[in-house]
Order: sequence, then C-alpha cells, then structure tokens
Amino acid sequence: MRIFHIASDEEIKKGETTDVYFVRTQMILKAKGYDKVKVVAEITPSSLPQGWSWAVLCGIEEVARLLEGLPIDVYSIPEGTIFTTRDRKGIRVPVMMIDGVYYHFCIYETPLLGLICQASGVATMAARIRKIVGPNKLLLAFGIRRMHPALAPMLDRAAYIGGFDGVSSLIGAKTIGKKPMGTMPHALILVMKDQREAWKAFDEVMPPEVPRIALVDTFYDEKIEALMAAELLKDKLYGVRLDTPGSRRGNFAEIIREVRWELDIRGYRHVKIIVSGGINDKNIKELAEAGADGFGVGTALSNAPVVDFAMDIVEVEGRPLAKKGKYAGRKMLWRCPECLVLEVTPFGAKAPRCEKCGIEMEPLLRPLIKNGEIVVKLPSPDEIRKYVLEQLEKLPPLD
Repeated sequence: MRIFHIASDEEIKKGETTDVYFVRTQMILKAKGYDKVKVVAEITPSSLPQGWSWAVLCGIEEVARLLEGLPIDVYSIPEGTIFTTRDRKGIRVPVMMIDGVYYHFCIYETPLLGLICQASGVATMAARIRKIVGPNKLLLAFGIRRMHPALAPMLDRAAYIGGFDGVSSLIGAKTIGKKPMGTMPHALILVMKDQREAWKAFDEVMPPEVPRIALVDTFYDEKIEALMAAELLKDKLYGVRLDTPGSRRGNFAEIIREVRWELDIRGYRHVKIIVSGGINDKNIKELAEAGADGFGVGTALSNAPVVDFAMDIVEVEGRPLAKKGKYAGRKMLWRCPECLVLEVTPFGAKAPRCEKCGIEMEPLLRPLIKNGEIVVKLPSPDEIRKYVLEQLEKLPPLD
C-alpha cells in the first residue's frame, strides 16, 4: 500500500505519470503503422511569469535520468543557463531538442515538462533574489514546509543552484553535498519558558561549527532581546534572527535599523541580523538596505511561479513540419559569451556574430543523450551554482 501520495522512481520511468492521451496516441500509432516515424521535437519556454525578463533552466539532471535508456538523441542547453523566451530577432528559443521515433518518447512529455517547469521557477526566483541583494548577503532556503515533503530535495537543490548559500532540510542538504543550515524555532524558547535559557542551551549543546544565531522576537521588543543575546553570548554570537509576525511588524525595515543601531553603539558590530518571514523579491531590497545581513526565504521559493515550457514536433522524417504558431525545422541556439544575447538559426548554420559585441557566438544546444546513453558528465550543484552566479554578474540590475 502507498503511504504517501507520490509516484515512485519506477512509476515515473515507466511513464505512469503521463497524460492518458499520450498512451492513446501510442496505441493509434502502433495500430496504424506509424510507430516507426522519426521526428524532431523541441522544448521552448512559452512565457515567463510576473514580467520576468529571464529565467534559469533547472531540472536537466532529472530529465537525463528520465530519458536514459530510450533509443533517442537529446540535445540541451546546460543546466543553470539563463535564457529568455525569444532571441534577439523574436524567434522562440529552444532549450532542448529530442531526435528519435516519436512512439518511443511521446509518453515522457508530461513528466519531462514537470521536471523543468517547477524547478526552473524555483531556481529563477532564487537567482532574482540573489541578483537583487548582491553577492555578499547570506541567503538560506526555508521553503520546504510549504511544499509536499517528497519535493524537498528538488526545492532545495533548485534554490541552491539559483544562488542561495544553504538549505534547511536534511535531505536537501544531502542532495547538494552540504550541511543543513538554520537557527532555532520559537518552540524551543517557549518550551524552556525563557529566551536566555534557550540561547544558553543552544550554545552549550550545539557543536562549535554551528553558528550561534539567537531568535530575538519571542517575548520582548526585538532590540531588547537582541541586546540580551549579545550580552549573554558576546563574541560567540554570530547573529540575531528577526521573524516578527506581520501583526506586530509595522515598519520592518525600521525595526532592522533600530536593532543594528543599538547593537553597533554597544560594541556588537560583529553580530549579524538575519530576517525571515514573508521575504520575497519585492521587499528584500528595502530590508537589505536597512541593514539585514542575511535572509531566510521560504514561501517565495516554494510558491515560485512555474516557467511555462512546451514540447512541439518541428520535423517529421527529415522534413520541417510544425503546427501553426511554431517555427518548423531543427535549430541551434547560440549565445554571445559577453552580453548573453541569444540567436536561433537553422541547425548546421554557421555561427553568427553578436551585433553588439562583434564576437562569434557559442552554441548552447549540446549533446546530452546519444541513443539512450548519457554522453556528458552531469555537473554538480556547486558547478551549476557557480555558472549561474557568473551569468548574473553580466546581467543588468533588476527593476
């Protein structure tokens, strides 16, 4: 009996998370003798949510595992690539291409899109937040309690790839090869009935490598509790966390400024201010400018809007063919290594030159799978994150 309402790895690999019309399509193709027709299908972003000008591709490692073993060829842009929906000429941007008998891979369209749509949304939200606050603010992913627990590894991996520094979940941290990061809950303080006792116990019990971050908004004013924690733990105190409920916040940025001022004038400049609760890409800039050194971001990550991808056939038996509204023929996606502008050309065309920078563009669609075998070394989360951060440096500031 299934304990949780989730599909197993085996069920996903067998295509049991597909839409029924793909199964019926297979039945018809087989019955009518079209089960050997070769096609080229491409995956393109239909649109970006909330006025986003770019997105981060995430989930390619899982796509590779999903399609591994099928008699098809797959080309993909690297995981972590920042892309737009259209190239500089307005052509739809292909982020992935599948070449093979349609009968063999049609049932995997649904899970494939699911793997990249949601993960790309989370990674993009994380990257937007990183771009807004800059490279030096601490960003921790606290979003797993807002999602089905089975998705915790995906959520934390995507947030880390997008530029976050750490994740709170045990399994998410294991997925990215890091130690989990977090502070303390209000429950610890309430059970012990005294914030000082809780801070002291945390310091006594936790190993030295765990940063001492005191939660300072349980009973008293935030600046009062912040000073209490600083006086108790002194140099051992890494930071204080403000998680003030919305009903008591008023002007949260002003609270941060007050706490920073009171700590500084008493010689506690080393104590960092970490804030959490309702942090998103709309309000984080103001809080960072007010003096927050780090952020625990939850719902903005777990509820990040998905990136809307679609899969469409663009070639049948070597001839360009596509439905209306799509661009027929297999294609290559190129990018300028300096300004990151994209250009789409027919597959096999000569590398274009960037009109702005005057340099030759680089091909982005690269072999991922050849006849069912993964032909590239899949990058680690650290490598993908580094790639994302390097691209973010080349992008203009977000409005």
